[in-house]
Amino acid sequence: MAGVSRLQYSTFTRLIRVMCSGRVDLLNVLKAFSKGADGVFIGGCHFNECYYVTGGNFSTLGMVLIAKRILQEIGLDPRRVRLDNMSAGEGIRFAQLVGDFNKEIAELGPLGVSEGLDEAKLKSDLELFSNLVPYIKLVERERLRMPVQSEEAYLEFFAGSEFNRLFDETIKEKFVISQIASILRKSPLNTGEIANAINLSPSEASKYLASSSKQRFIKFDEKLKQYALA
Repeated sequence: MAGVSRLQYSTFTRLIRVMCSGRVDLLNVLKAFSKGADGVFIGGCHFNECYYVTGGNFSTLGMVLIAKRILQEIGLDPRRVRLDNMSAGEGIRFAQLVGDFNKEIAELGPLGVSEGLDEAKLKSDLELFSNLVPYIKLVERERLRMPVQSEEAYLEFFAGSEFNRLFDETIKEKFVISQIASILRKSPLNTGEIANAINLSPSEASKYLASSSKQRFIKFDEKLKQYALA
């Protein structure tokens, strides 16, 4: 409808059509940022009005809320990914929402720059999370799946302490262990050096190193007091 009505919206936007917003994968979002996108906007049907009667837009909502938490973990502003709902006939609403999102992204600035992130580290962290997507989907299916499909229930759960606890115990732990493995590929390091490399306190680093050792991802050299890949 926006096209038929010749409505104007920012030329910075690149549109990718999918049959359902539920087809937008977390990997698509992370890859978009990896390829240099400054923001990702997802438009889906109104909740409880799914065209395919599958509730795909609720799956998208869960994915977007996890994506926001991942961006926050990396150090990016979670506003860089956004989900809005509209029908196929709401061309004016679509143009307005896209315009508003582009204005917000312009204010945030280029990806990682306004957040003060190192470009190489940002690229590495996005790649590590991209590699973890199959595991994240498993966690979502087994531990983060909402029994009630309502926007309020999703927003309440993903903003609560239980979600943060589950995220830290599963997804964040896997991410930090992946970070540790990545830096240890270059050379063995001691606890303090590992903590500094991934911005952790020594006690936090020790916790993740113990978990990594238990899972036999890394090994500790008693003589050199250093960790290396197993």
